[in-house]
Amino acid sequence: MVFEHEIPEGSKLYFAETAKMKRLIETKASTLLSDAGFEEILTPLFSYHQHQSVSDEWELIRLGDSKNHSMSLRADSTIDVVRIVNKRLGGNTEHKKWFYIQPVYRYPAIEQYQVGVEIIDETNLSVALTQATRILNSLEMSPLLQISNINIPRILSEMLGLEMDDFRHVNIEKLFSLDIEWLRRLVYIQHPNEIDTVLEIVPEQLKGELIKIKELCAGLEYPNVVIAPLYYAKMLYYDELFFRVIEENEVYAMGGRYKSDETVSVGFAIYTDALIEALHT
Repeated sequence: MVFEHEIPEGSKLYFAETAKMKRLIETKASTLLSDAGFEEILTPLFSYHQHQSVSDEWELIRLGDSKNHSMSLRADSTIDVVRIVNKRLGGNTEHKKWFYIQPVYRYPAIEQYQVGVEIIDETNLSVALTQATRILNSLEMSPLLQISNINIPRILSEMLGLEMDDFRHVNIEKLFSLDIEWLRRLVYIQHPNEIDTVLEIVPEQLKGELIKIKELCAGLEYPNVVIAPLYYAKMLYYDELFFRVIEENEVYAMGGRYKSDETVSVGFAIYTDALIEALHT
């Protein structure tokens, strides 16, 4: 039996303090981003292209348009923003810095609000990462910032015949079973200043990718940073430097470098609901 006051599991209800906290987060973020030269964009709720953004298509909430073409509710904003700016608005704007405040939806009824940023034709992830940390600082938060490079597990997978899931699920036992000293050192490395200690012993293919992590960390003004060279996120578009903002098992933000239709860009999403939970407790 479904009672009149029930809402579907996974959907959101904000009232009183949580509604106020949601508005505070969104207002601080939009003010900071607008002052930094970003323009706001709100993408359609319905999309024909979400299968290009979501790794597991079963998560899409699908329906048909008036001509029975398959479409879905917005499950991710990144690729749609780049596509709309480049292909639909291309003749009307040359602006490259965009932000959005809107929810995404996953099957069966999961609703997640985000503050997102996309910087089109930008390859330097620090430009986006700086904006993410500014928003966290404005909320007087400094959770753990984890820096990774998705190219590293990809290279290791090809070199050592490992499955990508070995990195996704952190299969340390399998990695250690290979009995490779430099690989063992990569498993344990946590701080940017430790990168130099392994550069001399890792294979040549990995050196440039580790240096990218080191250079990104060198320009950060954030008090709580670790590196995770072997971390792998199953994403369809992030393809190199990547970051997560985490506390215990909660992810507050995620972002990285990606390519869409030959356009390289950087961006991130801050998960509003996770921040509300953290600030409200």
